[in-house]
Amino acid sequence: MKTYKTSSIIKFIIPSLIGIFLFMIPFSVDGGITIPVAILSKWLQGQLASLLPAILLGITIVTGIGTIVTKCIKPKFIMENKFLNTLFNVTPVWVVIRLLSVVFLTCAVFEVGPEMIYGELTGGLILNDLLPILFTIFLFAGLFLPLLLNFGLLEFVGSLLVKVMRPVFKLPGRSAIDCIASWLGDGTIGVLLTSKQYEEGFYTEREACVIGTTFSLVSITFTLVIAETVGLSHMFIPFYLTVTLASIVAAIVVPKFGPLAKKKDVLVNGTKPNMQETLPQGHNAFTFGFKNAIDKAEHQSITTCIFKDGVKNVIDMWFAVIPIVMGVGTIALIIAEYTPFFKIIGLPFYPVLALLGIPEAMAASSTLMAGFADMLLPSILAGDIASDMTRFVVACTSVSQLIYLSEVGALLLGSKIPVNLKELFIIFIQRTLVTLPVIALVAHLLF
Repeated sequence: MKTYKTSSIIKFIIPSLIGIFLFMIPFSVDGGITIPVAILSKWLQGQLASLLPAILLGITIVTGIGTIVTKCIKPKFIMENKFLNTLFNVTPVWVVIRLLSVVFLTCAVFEVGPEMIYGELTGGLILNDLLPILFTIFLFAGLFLPLLLNFGLLEFVGSLLVKVMRPVFKLPGRSAIDCIASWLGDGTIGVLLTSKQYEEGFYTEREACVIGTTFSLVSITFTLVIAETVGLSHMFIPFYLTVTLASIVAAIVVPKFGPLAKKKDVLVNGTKPNMQETLPQGHNAFTFGFKNAIDKAEHQSITTCIFKDGVKNVIDMWFAVIPIVMGVGTIALIIAEYTPFFKIIGLPFYPVLALLGIPEAMAASSTLMAGFADMLLPSILAGDIASDMTRFVVACTSVSQLIYLSEVGALLLGSKIPVNLKELFIIFIQRTLVTLPVIALVAHLLF
């Protein structure tokens, strides 16, 4: 086995261990499970509680002004700067969404205009419950993600897990990190990880879309909130195991069909990938992964990664993603709260639920599609359903559906991952159809 310089080994091990600690080591806090990055996020939310609405509004206004200036005036300092050009030179649809987000956030902060915009179940929900979390998560995740991404951890884990991820999911071994970080931390972290890996040429278009829509799992903490909302917190372990089983089945099945199956296996620059996943002669999975990790770490600088790349990550996420979440999320919640749209499009699920033997199938069908707007909505709507079994099915399905526009869906749309709203809706339907029978089977065994 080749010998490596001690300094190179330390450069791989220390940043990677710090990254693992921050993003993957679970702690029990106030009766819930969380990770250090989430703890830091919650602490900062408390410190900035009174200032956050103004900060968020400021970010959204700057994004709106920067976008209008870029599209109308095309200033040289923006057009010739790759980072600023990517940030502000967006398509007409995103220009409209960004401007709407300024209007929505202004209404929500000052509680002016139509109540449907700033109400506690629409824009007020996004402003008070979601954006503060995203603001602080983006700060710490943006700064510290390079510890996971840049110092060889993904190369090492990818080599070890490629024999699992490739045959089962047709994905690189390194994608397991995205899944673990989402599971223990938050789905937003998984999307951020995936987007950065795609931008840096480690995932193909297909892989990025599959990972972003499949492995950005809901955290254990938020799943507990869902279970409590439907009055089933006493069944949390079977509840979460059911969600995990259904999500694994969906991860295997859904990518085999369009639109995910139609995504190209090309990198962000349009070229074919040339990453070696077979073991060279004289190497096993451990030694090859270790070699790749050291090779990666040797060329990195902690100060550059955190203070240059990390700060760029934070600015990109704050100014590109927060307005999208506010704009798209508010529109989706207004539709869910003030129109029968999601109840109507949920009606086709009635015969499916009836065939699966789910009690109160009609009531359950009217909740399922609301999950596309927000993951918590189906569980709230299921509050009047008497059957524990039906509430269990609705809650498990809402978590397994994964793509909801008030957070993960909007993050995917705002990221560099090449997936659009129509495709997200189709994937949402596919995940619902695949996970429902699995969840119903388990429900019949439990109740």
